[in-house]
Amino acid sequence: MRSFRGFVIKEFYHIIRDYRSLLILFGMPAVQLILFGYAIRNELTQAKFAVVDPSHDVVTTELVNKMSSSHYLQFDGYLKSENDIHEAFKAGEIKEVVVFDRQFAHKLTHDGVADIQLIADATDPNMGRMITGQIMGIIQQFQISGTAGGTPGRIQITPKERMLYNPDLRSVNLFVPGLIAVILMLISALMTSITITREKETGTMEILLASPLRPMQIIIGKVLPYFFLAFLDVVIVLGLALVIFHIPFRGSVALFLGESGLFALTALSLGLLISSVADSQQTAMMMALGGLLLPTILLSGFIFPVSSMPWPLQWLSAIIPARWFLVIVRGIMLKGVGLAIIWKETAILAGMTLVFLFVSIRKFKVRLD
Repeated sequence: MRSFRGFVIKEFYHIIRDYRSLLILFGMPAVQLILFGYAIRNELTQAKFAVVDPSHDVVTTELVNKMSSSHYLQFDGYLKSENDIHEAFKAGEIKEVVVFDRQFAHKLTHDGVADIQLIADATDPNMGRMITGQIMGIIQQFQISGTAGGTPGRIQITPKERMLYNPDLRSVNLFVPGLIAVILMLISALMTSITITREKETGTMEILLASPLRPMQIIIGKVLPYFFLAFLDVVIVLGLALVIFHIPFRGSVALFLGESGLFALTALSLGLLISSVADSQQTAMMMALGGLLLPTILLSGFIFPVSSMPWPLQWLSAIIPARWFLVIVRGIMLKGVGLAIIWKETAILAGMTLVFLFVSIRKFKVRLD
């Protein structure tokens, strides 16, 4: 019994002295609790809306002020006409547009009836429903109060809903394009990080270094096959999305494939960076899965909107490549946007790729020296 007790105490000492075990035991639960507690939010917070108001009368101004006073909504400004609605949605900031009827105050005061059109960006169907429901609740309270000279309960404002880009409010239209980003990130980064660490473990890296190939050629030769395989994955997943799930594709196929190739390079360069740091395949796999899986799913906007997260997590999500590619892939597939709209996200991915490649190559050369 004394020997067994000594053995148990020795194991405790081993665990306590190993900082990696302590990090897994106590660090990961805390990080997961914070991520799940703050990132998993479906409530509406500061959703941006715009207004098309051809009348600009006292009633429409008062109603817009009531909408703006809600902490769930954020007024983003007026659009010149309904022709600007699609461009405003494609820019990605505005989630709803309120279109007032012409001579709104006159119709409401004299006829007791006026129309409002509520146009939502339904690429995220849950967000579209929540914003529309919030605005409809404000409109209902407004007409019950009998503002603008009307008798309470005697005026009637008729809201007409319209869901753009996803009129059937299919959740699959939101998740399937996002899955392309998640699958591409995890597969590319994971496979690249493992392949180089495998060479280190088996000792074949020394054989490669003794060959006439330069370190840069070794890295490119390792990454290039996975780039083509990742690109093939994109084509397969896109084909399945179109054929099986009937996801609409409104943009340019060439632009989509080009952006997917750029994101594949970003993911491969991130995997290369992991391999330059990790000493074993197990470590590389833990870093790729633990460091990429949860952040990619929770903080990229794949399931939960980034705008609903606290500011610290929004800033953290900015360093996750999948967040920017999600904007690109959903914009091209569902909205039909062009490079003029998604140039910023494209530039960010290109910058991340260059940074990851530069750091990983420098670390790789240092380790070889």
